[in-house]
Order: sequence, then C-alpha cells, then structure tokens
Amino acid sequence: MRYELPKEEMLYSGHIGCPGCGASLSMRYVLQALGKKTMVVIPACCWSNVAGFFPSSSLKVPLLHTVFEAAAITASGVKKGLVARGIEDVQVMAWAGDGGTFDIGLQALSGCAERNDDIIYACYDNEAYMNTGIQRSSATPFMSWTTTTPNPAFKDTPKKDIMEIMAAHRIPYAATASPAFPEDFLTKMRKAREIKGLRFIHILSSCPPGWKFPSELSVKIARLAVETKIFPLYEIEKGRKYTLTVQPKGLPVSEYFKLQGRFNHLDAKAIQAIQANVDEEWGILMAKMSVAKPRKSQSMRKREV
Repeated sequence: MRYELPKEEMLYSGHIGCPGCGASLSMRYVLQALGKKTMVVIPACCWSNVAGFFPSSSLKVPLLHTVFEAAAITASGVKKGLVARGIEDVQVMAWAGDGGTFDIGLQALSGCAERNDDIIYACYDNEAYMNTGIQRSSATPFMSWTTTTPNPAFKDTPKKDIMEIMAAHRIPYAATASPAFPEDFLTKMRKAREIKGLRFIHILSSCPPGWKFPSELSVKIARLAVETKIFPLYEIEKGRKYTLTVQPKGLPVSEYFKLQGRFNHLDAKAIQAIQANVDEEWGILMAKMSVAKPRKSQSMRKREV
C-alpha cells in the first residue's frame, strides 16, 4: 500500500503545535485512518494545547479534555455512554503522551486493559514531559539529557518497555508506529479500527525542542529510530503473536544520536554500550516473532516516479 494524501484533512491547519512536531503528523494519520466517526479524549499533555481550548478545536471530530491520569478510563466511559444510547459505530480514542501513559496514567490504562474496554489508546511518545519543560519520564531513554537529568546526572535507567506491559494484559492488539512510515502506520490504525476490545498504539513522536534538533529533521530522525533498531515496528496480537512489520536496515545507533542535542554528551564508550544493549533487545524481540514476512522499509524501496 502506498500512502495517498487524504481527500479531507481532519486536523485544521494553523494549530499551535511546534514546527516539526511528530505528534501532529501522527494525529493526521490517525484521523485519516479512523475517519469522521471518531471521538478523541485528551488528558493533560502537549496536545491539551495543540487541540485547542473550548470552544475552539484543531480537530474536525468531537474532543473531550480530561485530567492527566484519566485518559483511558474517560475514553472507556465515553464509549459505554455511546453504546448505552444505541450508538455503536463511533470509535473512541484516548490520545496521550508518554507521561500520561507510562507514568501518571498507567493505573487507569491497566484497568481498561484488564477489562478489555472497547477503545483505542494511542500514546504519542516524545520521551519526556515536554509540555511542562522537558522533564524525564520513564519513557526517557538511557543516558538522555532532560532538564531533570542535566549534565552530568544523565538518566541512568533504561526506557520502560510499555509494549511488554500491554502484552502481559493479553489485549487483542498492540502495535508500534512511526510518522516516518505512513503506510505501516495507516495499515495498523485501520486494522485496529476493525478489532473489538482494547487496542494500544505506541507512536514514537520526534520532538524538535525536547530532543534538540532542527524541525526539518523530524521525519528523518523518526526514520533513523526504526532503521537503527532502537524503535522496531511490530504488532502483538492477544499478547502472544508477535509480527515484525518493517525490516530495519540495521544502521549503527550513532547515526540516530549524532543529530540530537540531547545525546551530544555521549562518548564512544557510551555509544558502544548502548549499541550492545540495542542488539540484545533486538535479539530478544526477534525470538518472539512469527514467521510472517515483514514489509520492506520505505527507504529500502525503489522510488516510483
């Protein structure tokens, strides 16, 4: 499947998202896949601002703001309310950052997963609390700079494996996605749309001000996260069936790090250690994979004129 421009944008232009915001591009893909019959629930995060304050909205679908920790349970309540009124053809999606997913909202998300509530939960992961000043979260990578892990006290613990946490709940569907791979992204969102129960989408969202890179490199950096195996693209069905959906090139992690100011303190020894960890995690993930043949990376395809 080739990416085609949507006939109608579901996200208004002129919103206040930062130039190069990976989450803004991701929201465009999400709404294109889910369509007009969608309601979005957003907790406290960058997108509380980007989506706009009542009575304004940058989305062309209904929007409900909620508190930081309650994205999942609010979305669940909205869905149950619609069903109680006989409205069963509307997708309800919680759209939250890593702070509201990995940390503050994890309890509510776990509860919804255990009950298998019929919602889509999309986490746009920019790997820190970007809305409040680039503070570390449990999604912040090992040895990354943030305002709460400054030089020389860089983050000394690994990124939380949210996909394995969700897989442990045995939910119907979980997948990783990247705005740099639109075909893969749209395929997964459309697949999630047709499934009942909790569906979890983990999106790596490149963030120019938080990751310290020029905005025009946003898609390139998102692509390098995949091509270096730092952020593999795969899906998990019912917590057990793992399928790799994009085969990465296997570039060295240094290619990803060298473009971001949050990693400019890393020396050769640190990069070597991180590379070894990425290789180990890749091996663990591959041992779980199905035999299904992954789609080729878009950057590996011949460009069609």
